[in-house]
Parts: sequence; structure tokens; C-alpha cells
Amino acid sequence: MPDPLEPLFKALESINEELSGLHIRLARVEDQQSMGGGGGGDGDSDGRTPGAPVVWRDLDDAERADTWAEFISWVIDIADQFELTVDQLPRDCWWLHGGVVEELTALWTSHRSAFGTKDDSGASVYLWHDAFARSLDRISRSWLGECTNGYHQPRSRDRWGTDAKLRTAIAAAGPPGIRVSDPHNE
Repeated sequence: MPDPLEPLFKALESINEELSGLHIRLARVEDQQSMGGGGGGDGDSDGRTPGAPVVWRDLDDAERADTWAEFISWVIDIADQFELTVDQLPRDCWWLHGGVVEELTALWTSHRSAFGTKDDSGASVYLWHDAFARSLDRISRSWLGECTNGYHQPRSRDRWGTDAKLRTAIAAAGPPGIRVSDPHNE
């Protein structure tokens, strides 16, 4: 015997899905407004072509703020959509790791390119998912150090760019193929 309440439950489930979608869209708009971004619904309020590379340091302040708002909305949506764990992408500190931001930025721009056209045969969408899986592995293995379970632990390492002796030694060695001697073999 069919359950007489089943149609009601299906209707409630449908309403719940609709409300969840509206909640995500509202959060995206609120993120853009709180970051000083525009409220353009298509995510291209800055006029960039979907999939165009983003080089954060090359953006002016206003463009960086608008782009950052779009980007963080995308990261949050992807984290929720793919049910990412804190071992895959630390919820409380991913933006503090430059390598993670670069990795996610590359994923974001390729996502916009793969899903932003109706002319593709579908291969780019499949390739994006493959890149996403490989990227999550790199993020959790290579970039995050000891960050887990909401605890941020900066990686322990020496900065290359502030070591004048290192820079001098590399410059003195000369380009590949011109070296007179290899200091490691002496």
C-alpha cells in the first residue's frame, strides 16, 4: 500500500533543495558585497573572459577585491559541493597558504573555462574533474604542512627570496651549460 504522505515528503524535499540553492546564491551575493565587489550574477562583473588566468599580484586593488570575492565564493561552493574534509582543504586557513591559493586559482579559472561554454564536447569538463582530483592530492600533500582540524601551523622553511648569499651564489654559477666547475663535485 502506498504511503499517503509520500507526495508531501517529496514536495518538502523539493522545497528544501530550492531553499539550499537560494541560500548558496544569497551567500555569494553577500560575500561579494562584504568584499566590496559588484553584485553581477554571472560572476564576470570584471569583464574577464571565463578561464582567463588570474595573477593576483598584477591586479589593481579594486580588481583584486572584486576577483577575490568571486574566488572565495567559488572555493566555498566547491568545498560544499564536493564535501571536502579539513584534511583535503583546511577550512580555517587555506587562504594563508600562497601555494594553495595559486592551486585553487588555477582550478577556478579552468572551471570557468570548462563549464562556461556550450560549444565544448564535454571533454573539458571531464578533464577539469581529473585536474581537481590531482590538485586536491597536491594541496593536501605538498602545500599544507601540519594544518589539520582547524589548526593553522605555518610551514617551517627558509625563504629563498631574502637570502642574498643564495642569490649571489646562483648568479655567480651562471646559466646551465656555461659552468666551469660544479661546487658539489669539488
